[in-house]
Amino acid sequence: MMARTLVVLIGVSLLAGEAPAQSVLFDFENASDYSAFPLDLTVSGLTAHFSATGQGYSIQSSSTVPIVPPGFSGRYIYPTSIFAADLLVSFSQALTNFSILYSPQELGCDDSARMKVTAYLDSTPVGTNTIIARSPGTYPSETLSITTVDGFNHVVVHYDARPPTCQDYGPIFLADNMIVTLAPPSILLTNLSLLADGTFQFDFPHTPGGSFSVLAGTNLSVPLNLWTNMGGATEVSAGRYQFRDPQATNHTQRYYRVRSP
Repeated sequence: MMARTLVVLIGVSLLAGEAPAQSVLFDFENASDYSAFPLDLTVSGLTAHFSATGQGYSIQSSSTVPIVPPGFSGRYIYPTSIFAADLLVSFSQALTNFSILYSPQELGCDDSARMKVTAYLDSTPVGTNTIIARSPGTYPSETLSITTVDGFNHVVVHYDARPPTCQDYGPIFLADNMIVTLAPPSILLTNLSLLADGTFQFDFPHTPGGSFSVLAGTNLSVPLNLWTNMGGATEVSAGRYQFRDPQATNHTQRYYRVRSP
């Protein structure tokens, strides 16, 4: 009888772009005027914790402050002092994309400051990006963003460098319209079992009503397009999916991967 060693790939994530990505807008309209950081705001079940270095930021209204940069409206993030301060945002769920509209303090300038965002998964940096406003002048607006393959749950927005030639500037910035994209939920294979007839079976939880395919391979180094499509997983109860492989008995070793769709 053939000896069998089944190796299962556990904790597999959805492949990029294979599941709808949920974007969440923080426009700060659910905050109170003059709210000082640290501050927690929740939108669509996602909580963002805002804090800062230095003397920090607060929420101000366009109806009470003298500066409303292009694209800004309602309530937005306003510096508390004239001194540089990093904007720190932590999230209750992992993200793959972050963007925020910003405006540096610049008056009649021919060039603009360089801004930087760094993304972290807990305390580990996973990516960084910089940008300079494309249309300098007086309080120019630009969108600073970052996208990573690996998820992140914390960002630092940093005033990275002054305008090269402008003399009438300050190392501070305003911010509004933060948009984030939630990372797709991971797929964790559970209840791994080899049945009496040689069928290999596993379950995994996920969003009810989903569509999932199972791929099988014998070597992790083989490109994914050469893996065997074993068909779909069955939703045996709301949010619980199951897959059975009756061919498992024909292989000494096999890896499994779940993807959507």
